[in-house]
Amino acid sequence: MNEEIFKARISKHLKALREKQKLSLDATSKLTGVSKAMLGQIERKESSPTVATLWKISSGLNSSFTAFFSDLNDTDGRIFPADIDMHVKTLIAYDPTVKFEMFEITLTHFHTQHSSPHKVGTIEHSVVTEGDLGVYIDDKWHYLSKGESIRFEADKPHDYRAVTETVVFHNIVSYSTVMHED
Repeated sequence: MNEEIFKARISKHLKALREKQKLSLDATSKLTGVSKAMLGQIERKESSPTVATLWKISSGLNSSFTAFFSDLNDTDGRIFPADIDMHVKTLIAYDPTVKFEMFEITLTHFHTQHSSPHKVGTIEHSVVTEGDLGVYIDDKWHYLSKGESIRFEADKPHDYRAVTETVVFHNIVSYSTVMHED
């Protein structure tokens, strides 16, 4: 995926959400926990957000994660420039009738990915398809091998760690409310 196209799509969706919700950059910053300067850089296509930043933005603006790029050809997935050890492939884009989306996530080089809390009521389901995964929730690491799964409330901080050099897992994110998709 061309990074310029990706940045343009994220910029466009962020602007559309702000306009629909009649939010200034300052108000958006307060809702998302992302600085006004960073939001401005993303909107001007000067910066590509990390996975964690994009999750903060989507959660704060009541948008699904995939809404930022679901109209792009995502068959190969994407490596976020600031998260080179995390590869995210959309398997099922957000669907408002069932209120979930599904990803295939690959972590390499024993990477640990920190995730800030999502909206209250958000549930994540992770199923390991290759390697070993550590999931940190409720102040405790849970270790999973191929074929094993975990389900947890994602409205609190949580981490994913590649316990092996590479781990691949499917991640289903279920939302309690319908997300903004415009």
